[in-house]
Amino acid sequence: MFNSSEYPKPLNEAQFMAWLEKGRASRIPFAYLLIIWDELEGEYLPIYVEKRADLMSYEKYGTSPAQQLLVAAYDLYSESRVG
Repeated sequence: MFNSSEYPKPLNEAQFMAWLEKGRASRIPFAYLLIIWDELEGEYLPIYVEKRADLMSYEKYGTSPAQQLLVAAYDLYSESRVG
């Protein structure tokens, strides 16, 4: 995933699927998986949120100098990209 110059580095598909499963298995009723790029660590991080409105609290990759930036957001159950 993220194998283009628009993204900082590729993300392993198996890692992505593991993050989806972890979010679905949580006792907290998460609905969305956010893929966050951490500029200092040089790694992607999974963030789970319950409401779609929570996506707005993250600045998007490529538009901000912040340390942690939203690269993409996915619905945990349909696996469709929502942001």
